[in-house]
Amino acid sequence: MSPVLAAAESARPHRVPQLSAGDVAQIAEVFRAERGRLLAFAYLLVGDRAGAEDLVQEAFISLQRRWNSLTDPQAAVGFMRVCVINAARSHHRRGFLARRHVHVADLEGTEGADAAVLLAEEHREVAAVVRALPRRQQQVIVLRYWAQMSEAQIADVLGVSKGTVKASASRAVAAIGKKLGAKNER
Repeated sequence: MSPVLAAAESARPHRVPQLSAGDVAQIAEVFRAERGRLLAFAYLLVGDRAGAEDLVQEAFISLQRRWNSLTDPQAAVGFMRVCVINAARSHHRRGFLARRHVHVADLEGTEGADAAVLLAEEHREVAAVVRALPRRQQQVIVLRYWAQMSEAQIADVLGVSKGTVKASASRAVAAIGKKLGAKNER
């Protein structure tokens, strides 16, 4: 093979490895079991159905690409949560840049028909307050209370110290309490 063809071959993005029928069946089972939870998790992070679906789709594509390198198939869910968190960060960066340079139409209140399935009525107000938090606090709250992760797990996923997780959680809980308390006093 010529050096040019070899370089082009190695530079191909997103190569999908050959998977056995058993591997495909395991990935399909993970998809059936976890898609709904990951979609709700992503929705809490980005606040819109289409963006959440994109994040979950990317997480499953990443899982398929890296399936052979996973030492434990049970680690797939944790791997995909990390993928969703990282993709949510990129999603927010892209949105910030788009709003900064391009006029974006206000689509507030244009939820999909199944938005009610993702969040029950009593949780919508809390979710709105969580989405208004600074990004790090939002991520910590979603990982702690929605994904039921420990402080150590959250620190590992976000690449920060346990102290940062504790401080972010404390500030977030205080802000949520203040915001919801003020609404209830009206």
